[in-house]
Amino acid sequence: MNDTDQKPVDAAQTPVPDAPTAETPSELDVWKDRALRALADIDNLRKRHARELDDARKYAATTFARDILPVADNLERALDAAKKDAKAAEMKVLIDGVALVLATLHSSFQKAGIERVATVGQKLNPDVHQVMMEVPTTNAEPGIVVQEIQAGYTLSGRLLRPALVGTAKAVS
Repeated sequence: MNDTDQKPVDAAQTPVPDAPTAETPSELDVWKDRALRALADIDNLRKRHARELDDARKYAATTFARDILPVADNLERALDAAKKDAKAAEMKVLIDGVALVLATLHSSFQKAGIERVATVGQKLNPDVHQVMMEVPTTNAEPGIVVQEIQAGYTLSGRLLRPALVGTAKAVS
C-alpha cells in the first residue's frame, strides 16, 4: 500500500478533543485571559512610566537646589548682621539691596516648589527637624522647637535638608 492510499477511518476510533468542563477552561478562555493580563500589564506600565516622568520633572533640580541653599543661608546671615550694625545711611542701601536679592531668591524657590520647613513653636518632627541642642526653659513644653540654627527645606514635599533646631527641655 502506498502512502497516498488511505484506509477508511473508523469514527469510533478518531480521538475527539475534550469538551471544556467547569474544571478545565477552553483554549479560547486561556487566550482571552492571557490577552486581558497583557493589556493590564501594558496599562500598569504606562501608568508607572507617567508617574516616573512626573517625579523626574518634579525632582530634576534636587542637586541644584541643595547647592543653592547655602547661598540663601549666607544672604540671611548678611542681612541679619547688617541690620545689627545699621548706623550709616550707606548701610541702609546695602541692607535694602541684600533684602531685595533674598526676596527674589525666595520667590524663585517658591516657583520651583522649594519650601522652608516650619520650625520655631512647632512640635519636634524627626522627619524634617534635626535636634542640635536642648534648651532648658519654662516657656515651652519639652519637645517643642524653640530655636532654629539652620533653616530646612523641602522640594515638592520631599526633604532637601533638615532644619537644625534647638528644642525645649524641662528645667530640673
